[in-house]
Amino acid sequence: CHFTWTLLKDDVDLDNLEETICDQIEFLITKSKITNYNLLAYVKHMKGNSEEALESLQKAEEEVQTNHADAVDRKSLVTWGNYAWVYYHMNKLQEAQSYIHKVESSCKKLSSASRYKIQLPEIYCEQGWALLKFGMKYYERAKKCFEKALEEEPNNPEFNSGYAITIYRLEDFLTKGSSGEDSSLEPLRRSVRLNPNDTFVMALLALKLQDIDQVKEGEKYIKEALQKTPDLPYLLRYAAKFYRKKGLVEKSLGFLKKALEFTPTSGFLHHQIGLCYRAQLYKMKKATKYPPREQMEELIRFSIFHFKMVVEQKSKFIYAYIDLASMYAEGNQYQEAEDTFQKVFEMERLTCDEKQQLHYRYGCFQEYHKKSESEAINQYTKGLKIEKNSHERNLCKYALKKLIERRIQRGSADAKNLGILGLIHQLNGEKPQAIECYEKALALEPDNEEYLSALYEIRVDLYCY
Repeated sequence: CHFTWTLLKDDVDLDNLEETICDQIEFLITKSKITNYNLLAYVKHMKGNSEEALESLQKAEEEVQTNHADAVDRKSLVTWGNYAWVYYHMNKLQEAQSYIHKVESSCKKLSSASRYKIQLPEIYCEQGWALLKFGMKYYERAKKCFEKALEEEPNNPEFNSGYAITIYRLEDFLTKGSSGEDSSLEPLRRSVRLNPNDTFVMALLALKLQDIDQVKEGEKYIKEALQKTPDLPYLLRYAAKFYRKKGLVEKSLGFLKKALEFTPTSGFLHHQIGLCYRAQLYKMKKATKYPPREQMEELIRFSIFHFKMVVEQKSKFIYAYIDLASMYAEGNQYQEAEDTFQKVFEMERLTCDEKQQLHYRYGCFQEYHKKSESEAINQYTKGLKIEKNSHERNLCKYALKKLIERRIQRGSADAKNLGILGLIHQLNGEKPQAIECYEKALALEPDNEEYLSALYEIRVDLYCY
């Protein structure tokens, strides 16, 4: 059950997770309510609301009785395990023991070799959904859970949906445009074939098709999904994302505002609305040399409002903080931008992707708004040195190369600039150019360990090759 799956509260915003689960119980008719009630009970326990946790578990039991009366033992094991742990933490040991007996009895009926453990595909599936809810660092574990469930029942629609969603989320910005062996494309197609009424997965398939430039087919799925469930907030938000990426920002805003009527505090929706206003701002700035100031200020104000709503609702949504800081900069509110960036720098447990985006966007702030080339170079370099291939790392590399080459052309060919340019050439696989840059850097700083080590590494590679 959830108490034994190492789901740590430090990795998630509990209030936001509780809201998400409640929204899914209300709106996602294709998703198992048993799974959501069980997870909700665990979240309520972690928030110290034991009585409410028991109420959620009672609702899970009622769902089993209503919809799975012929498989109570299989469908109730996770719920009973959770009951036992909640009562244990409430120091109600007699009640805890009664549920331990239920688990033991069910394991015996289901021919388990263990008194209190059994390997069932339903349990692997439920664990997979729980891991997905706890964020990116749990996705690989979630994938393995759904794989184990599919080994037992390869054509189960729910298991296939869980697996497809997990693969989709595991793809980073670099692989989103891929349709290769590890792509989510085929798992999503298979999931839609097995459950054509799951419009949530259908929307993800549409977005995936858009990522690989099959926009026409993607839009076909979006339109079909909207016909089936026109008022589903989860579909509306992904339809909005699809049309924003297509450049139809007004249409995207229409879907988002409609979804907001159903879930007015959704951090995801407010973030998407903020991104739409930002897209309109950038389009306006690009279209004319002297864009109308009043309209620009209005779009900046709207973006800031919605990004602020996000960080108030989702305190661990790093990208929303970065977007808010960047929009403050657009509005010349430099102190607010600096303060917001510094909040993110102070946060713990940032992923490599989050760190890279933070360094890139803060570097842009320093370069274009604060006019500090040296600090921009410092930030881009930090992002580049995080050894995780990503879209943001490439952006850091491109921005850094442009800045360094400009500096060198102006006559600032010091050791630091040459060393950074050497690193860029090295990462691009341009070994002769990298050697030349490192040698020039070492001529200016003969004892620099970093340049010596890099030069040695490149020469060893060339010799081995």
